[in-house]
Amino acid sequence: MTNPTPPSRTTAFIEQVERYAAHNYHPLPVVLSHGEGAWVTDVEGRRYLDCLAGYSALNFGHGHPRLVARAQEQLHRLTLTSRAFHNDQLGPFAEALAGLTRTEMVLPMNTGAEAVETAIKVSRKWGYRVKGVPEDAATVVVMEGNFHGRTTTIVSFSDDKVARDDYGPYTPGFRSVPYGDADALRAAVDDTTVAVLLEPIQGEGGVVIPPEGFLRDVRGICDDAGALMVADEIQSGLGRTGRTFACDHEDVAPDVYVLGKALGGGLYPVSAIAADAAVLGVITPGSHGSTFGGNPLAAAIGHEVVTMLEEGEVQRHAASLGDHLAERLRPLVTDPEADRGLRAVRVRGLWAGLDVVAAGPSGRELCERLMARGVLAKDTHGSTVRLAPPLVATRDDIDLLVDTLEDALAAED
Repeated sequence: MTNPTPPSRTTAFIEQVERYAAHNYHPLPVVLSHGEGAWVTDVEGRRYLDCLAGYSALNFGHGHPRLVARAQEQLHRLTLTSRAFHNDQLGPFAEALAGLTRTEMVLPMNTGAEAVETAIKVSRKWGYRVKGVPEDAATVVVMEGNFHGRTTTIVSFSDDKVARDDYGPYTPGFRSVPYGDADALRAAVDDTTVAVLLEPIQGEGGVVIPPEGFLRDVRGICDDAGALMVADEIQSGLGRTGRTFACDHEDVAPDVYVLGKALGGGLYPVSAIAADAAVLGVITPGSHGSTFGGNPLAAAIGHEVVTMLEEGEVQRHAASLGDHLAERLRPLVTDPEADRGLRAVRVRGLWAGLDVVAAGPSGRELCERLMARGVLAKDTHGSTVRLAPPLVATRDDIDLLVDTLEDALAAED
């Protein structure tokens, strides 16, 4: 009797995950084991250009030498104290991040969703303590198509049925308006509005860029209403769009920056909100916190990230490569009724959303074709593929990406 062929390493790892881990993701069938710069290697030894970059958490690539060295140095010294005690890393990190955001204070947390929750809590408390909104009457205006995380409060104002359904009862206090519609926003704001929460570019929505001037309109509406402008720059910030923050493209400064992902350099979960003391001053001992928030390891890594961004080369490189990416992608846009190509392309810095034509492959199918050809990307909403290579990618990497995309779009498989 012939012995059955043993499963490949890829199959074995995937079966193990399917057996023992909850099915809250639907990943592509690739098992990665190594990464360096913009490239990753799977357990079979195949190499891929990483064009997702951990949803922008890996802006500086896999294993950036400066970040790894700083993390290793801190690992040998001190990793955790909790905020019950001071440590020698939090102060320098907080000062540097406040400088980068041109604000006065920061409040460190761990994950992006925690940072968004923190911004909501601070906005509400500010509304009651400073603006004078009646108790339990505060409202926050949000945008349709938003993605800010998946906590119970955050999914309460999501219009993504998969993320929202079956998690009620939902948290009240939110009003949703169409993204990019300043008139609708103006109509939704009233005396109870404590904040307008938005992504300057909607990443999970498919790299959706608002109309020119919308961010300035939001700033003006918030000023007129005496409400906080809260910018979720978790994906769009820290160099991704060719500027330090996506809000910088309209020279707009929000009252509250919400940061995460790349703030940890792809090594460790680090998030924060940044604002002036008039806003963050409402936080008092015991009113908000986290065991790991502001720990020495996180602060050391985050400080090095900020230092790299202060030098400006990351942003300049992202802007230059983004211009090249946009130039290469534009010819792929075809008639929406065609059976090949793209019906729309949106690019801001080294970040792109590609809408496939209806007659062509779905977003998932296109990502599978790209994977088979050595490029890793992620679909969203069925018909859109997002491209977000690490900001350390080269011009040759971008050419390989677009050449591979052209081949995948033309394929019959």
